[in-house]
Amino acid sequence: MTPFRPLALAGLSLALVVPVLAPAPALAAPKASASSAETAAWSSATFRRPVSFAETAAPKSGVLVIAAGSAAEASERASVLLTPDAGAGLRRAVESAAFDFSSGDMLALRAFSGLEQVVVLGLGKSPQGASLQGAGEALGRSLAKVKSPVTVSAGSLSAEGLAALAVGFGIGEYRSDLLSSDRPTTAPGGVVYTGAGASGAEAIFRGRGQALVEAVQWARDVSNLPANLMYPQAFVDSARAAFAGVPGVTIEVLDETAMRRLGMGALTGVGMGSARPPRLLVVRYRGASAPAGGPLVLAGKGITFDSGGISIKPGAGMGEMKMDMSGAASVTGAVLSLAKSGAPVNVVAVSALAENMPDGAAIRPGDVLTAMNGKTIEIISTDAEGRLVLADALVWAERNLKPSAIVDLATLTGAVRTALGDDYAGLFGRGDALLDRVMAAGEQTGEGLWKLPLHPSYAKDTASTIADIKNTGDGGAGAGTGAWFIGEFVSRDIPWAHLDIAGVAYGAANAVKPAGSAGFGVRLLDRLARDWGR
Repeated sequence: MTPFRPLALAGLSLALVVPVLAPAPALAAPKASASSAETAAWSSATFRRPVSFAETAAPKSGVLVIAAGSAAEASERASVLLTPDAGAGLRRAVESAAFDFSSGDMLALRAFSGLEQVVVLGLGKSPQGASLQGAGEALGRSLAKVKSPVTVSAGSLSAEGLAALAVGFGIGEYRSDLLSSDRPTTAPGGVVYTGAGASGAEAIFRGRGQALVEAVQWARDVSNLPANLMYPQAFVDSARAAFAGVPGVTIEVLDETAMRRLGMGALTGVGMGSARPPRLLVVRYRGASAPAGGPLVLAGKGITFDSGGISIKPGAGMGEMKMDMSGAASVTGAVLSLAKSGAPVNVVAVSALAENMPDGAAIRPGDVLTAMNGKTIEIISTDAEGRLVLADALVWAERNLKPSAIVDLATLTGAVRTALGDDYAGLFGRGDALLDRVMAAGEQTGEGLWKLPLHPSYAKDTASTIADIKNTGDGGAGAGTGAWFIGEFVSRDIPWAHLDIAGVAYGAANAVKPAGSAGFGVRLLDRLARDWGR
């Protein structure tokens, strides 16, 4: 079950072709399916600015961005890069506008020293990490439709800081108008980052930052595409294309027949009402020098469209339910980032993919499904389907991957948004060490989490009179009972964290993202995995 209303969120971005293969043989080809040539036009890769770094550069045209923490610093930089008069004029403009250089704030000055635009970007008093990336996002977002080349002057910013700014810019320049006829067909001018830390920043950006940008953009692309183009098999095909040629990666796909043979009645049950059959996508990546032991498993809810099934949702806002596969997009995107950057980690993304539709074969309230571990589930609402697909995915992962820990992401409940708004994802789980690490990764990447309880009373709330468990709880703790249900399909001796991202995964445009997907979780999981073996 997921919410409809637009949500404001922290932004993110990525880039990739989203090839939509022909549907399964038993399925008639959809009229709206696109050719491979058409799908190439959706790729965010086409519209990313080429990135370069230099210690100094004095632009003669385009846009100059002066990233600074004070009026004196910005004015001095403008005097050196342009003219002393330009520096003095910039200082007067900053003071007249009462610009305080807060991180991510911008002041645009047009027709300045022959340039198309001079932008003053505030970095705050002590710029670092997530705040610098956020400032870069805001800048990228503001220049997303500017075709001219961009020069970002960062002064004495450290290599790590300049790389963070560049990553944020790449994430912020994402455009969600994937299918618009007004979308440009050529890439904009390049962006060059200048400053004392340029050489080190380039090494960091090429080593891991660029892969992170591409991964976030890919996750957003697949989450933003409509359900007639992004269904379970199309998600699989897009992931295959994204990982093509990346070393250390193996991909396994279970179709409906294979899942039924394994007794995965919860996942296949959700897909019974759709002409688009479900899939379980498993992407394994083990980098060189990865730590010993079982992998870190990242599991994602992948409902490519959620009508609610027989418990059908209201029509208003239902179209946004194309984003109900955001958890699957983010876990796959995180592994894409790690693999493309050659990270020394052992990680697996497991995506439970299905479409929840209400035809004559669909499951009904009152039905009982049997999960892969033999646990029986009474269906109270067919709109509480995300926990069902994750149940089988987690049992499969535990049996086949022997994980060191499991983290799942799901746009699971409207209740979490009621509790936390669009500022935080809800964090539940078992194993304090894991939960502390997940919280730390959120703080480091700016993807906020708020820890919520798994109260023992939720066992009673989800107790069934006819089966082992029911798929919705009694009472008002909807996010908690949803998390409790999922936790019943993970052994108590395995550290497990559940992120309910329903409030932060998708929403209206804001200062750092366009309307649509935020790609929430890609950066957090990338950070978590990189730190896992330390």
